[in-house]
Amino acid sequence: MVNATKMALEESLKKLLLQKPLDKITIQDLTTDCGISRMAFYYHFKDIYDLVEWACLEDAKKALQGKKTYETWQEGLLQIFEAVLENKPFIMNVCRSVSREQIEVYLFHLTHDLLYGVVQEKAEGSGIREEDQNFIADFYKYSFTGIMLDWIKDGMKADYHQIAQKMHLAIEGNIVQAIRNFAEEKNGK
Repeated sequence: MVNATKMALEESLKKLLLQKPLDKITIQDLTTDCGISRMAFYYHFKDIYDLVEWACLEDAKKALQGKKTYETWQEGLLQIFEAVLENKPFIMNVCRSVSREQIEVYLFHLTHDLLYGVVQEKAEGSGIREEDQNFIADFYKYSFTGIMLDWIKDGMKADYHQIAQKMHLAIEGNIVQAIRNFAEEKNGK
C-alpha cells in the first residue's frame, strides 16, 4: 500500500506538471487529484520537493535495472537518457523550478549507482579500498552529470545516442586503468 500511494502521488505530480509549474502546485492539488488526505501525503513525504526527488530516483532505478556492469553500462547510460527524455515535461518543469544544485543531486544519485556498479565489478580482487572505488565512480559521475545537464539545458535536442557513444569512447578502458593505478599506488609501485 505504501508504494501504491507514493506512485499515485508521483503520477499526480507528473500530470499536474503538464498543466502548471512546480512552484504553483500545492499539496492540496496533489492530494485532491489522488483522492488521499494531506496526512497521507505527509506520512510519505516532507514536502513536494521530497516527492520530486523520490520520483526522480524511482525513475532512475527503473532505468538502470540490470545495467550496472562493465558490459552493460553503456546500455544503462542510454536508459538514463531515455528516462529523462520520456519524462521531458516533468524534467523541464523541475529544472525551471528548482536550483541547478538540486538537479545535480538527482543526477548524481542515479549516475553514481551506474558507475559504482561498474567500478566494483572491475575492482574485485584488486585490493583497492572502497573509498577509492567511490572516488573513481565520483570522478566519472561528475563528467556524466555535467554533460547531462548541458543536454537538458539545451532542450534535449541533441541525439543522446551520439552523446552516449562519445562518452563510451572517452571512458572505455579508463575505469580499468584507474583501478590499476590505485592498486599500484596502494602496493607502492
